[in-house]
Amino acid sequence: MSAISRRGRQATPDVRARRIPEATIVRLPVYQRILSELRRAGVTTVSSEELAERAGVNAAKVRKDFSLFGSFGTRGTGYDTAYLAGQIDRALGADREWPIAIVGIGNLGRALANSDGFSSHGFRVAGLFDVDPFTVGTRVGSLTVRHLDELVPLAHGDGGAQRPAIGVISTPAGAAQTVADVLVAAGVASIVNFAPRVLHLPAGVLVRYVDLSVELQVMSFLLSRHAGVLSGARAPGVLGEGELRAGRPGS
Repeated sequence: MSAISRRGRQATPDVRARRIPEATIVRLPVYQRILSELRRAGVTTVSSEELAERAGVNAAKVRKDFSLFGSFGTRGTGYDTAYLAGQIDRALGADREWPIAIVGIGNLGRALANSDGFSSHGFRVAGLFDVDPFTVGTRVGSLTVRHLDELVPLAHGDGGAQRPAIGVISTPAGAAQTVADVLVAAGVASIVNFAPRVLHLPAGVLVRYVDLSVELQVMSFLLSRHAGVLSGARAPGVLGEGELRAGRPGS
């Protein structure tokens, strides 16, 4: 029997066996950010129409996204912002702590290590690693940068208690594959790669690529097509008026 929340709404079901579209997953943090802004403003309920307008999608898509995880709204009333934020946290796995190891403590790595946004979303920077002798041994916040060679022994020591759940690669491209191999050897099965290089990884290892140059290329594609739409030079397959919206998170 499905668990029922104290508010009478069906709590988030176990969706591990259900396929969730990646576009939906990408939109969930956008909804979460909007809900955080509404809660800070003292707003206690929100409609799917308002969420859709702020997120740059249509209301039917918002309702469909949420239906994949449970029934959170009340007809005629909308969504309780605090309750919905909590359910999205559960869906995203942000209701638990995920230790992170950052490898490559240059400007980007230090910026990531000092980010205040991690802890509020269930992520804890648990280890910093590098190979530069001038960087190893220095401190970033409350952590000391360790040599990359220490990562595997640390991860396998104490029954794996210090093994990171997620490895973040913020090295130059030439070092990224080596770092990925070390993370895999340490038992890390989820990697976020900021280096501009495609990684070769064993089956079962999850990887997300975060590359600013790729995002800029996507934006240049959208801008060039948008310019054509505004000038009336619509080509086959090009987004039409109303189809391209700033900040639209997926489809």
